[in-house]
Amino acid sequence: MRRLVTASLLVATGMLADPAAAHTFGAHDAGFASGLAHPLGGLDHLIAMIAVGLWAGQLGGRALWLAPAAFVAAMAGGAVAAAAGFPLPATEYGVVMSLVVFGALIAAAARTPVWAGAILVGMFAVFHGHAHGSELPEAASILGYTGGFMTATVGLHGLGIALSRAAARASAPWASRCAGGAVALAGLALLAA
Repeated sequence: MRRLVTASLLVATGMLADPAAAHTFGAHDAGFASGLAHPLGGLDHLIAMIAVGLWAGQLGGRALWLAPAAFVAAMAGGAVAAAAGFPLPATEYGVVMSLVVFGALIAAAARTPVWAGAILVGMFAVFHGHAHGSELPEAASILGYTGGFMTATVGLHGLGIALSRAAARASAPWASRCAGGAVALAGLALLAA
């Protein structure tokens, strides 16, 4: 239970970050480290990536690795597309809608076939990746920067999985469902902002 409280405090602290649209870095911060920090600097990205882990933890089985892997792969594709200049309409809307959808799935403890969950997660990940790629600093190494935000994403997915599994071990699956409700509400609040 102590780990669940500690992890919850870490997540709550992370929620104090600024929105994603305001975390573009300059050329002097253009490598792996700035890519690593990028998802941590935007509340919408931070919450969505933890939510993917929460949902994967709820689903269990192959979804524990397949949902996060689909997210990371599709996010990388979205980043490369953005860096290459391919537009994606309503990118920020897609990022924020991911919170509403992921939160609702977690709150409802929705069970989907693993492949369907991976496709859904991947679809929203393209928006997250495009947002990251379009904020790529001009002098950045795309490999270093992308590797950094992919590494941070894997860590945030892991945190979400750990929180979900801790809630299950503590016989408190309601905690994950409540967290899902909070994620959906955060998405709605960001939509209204």
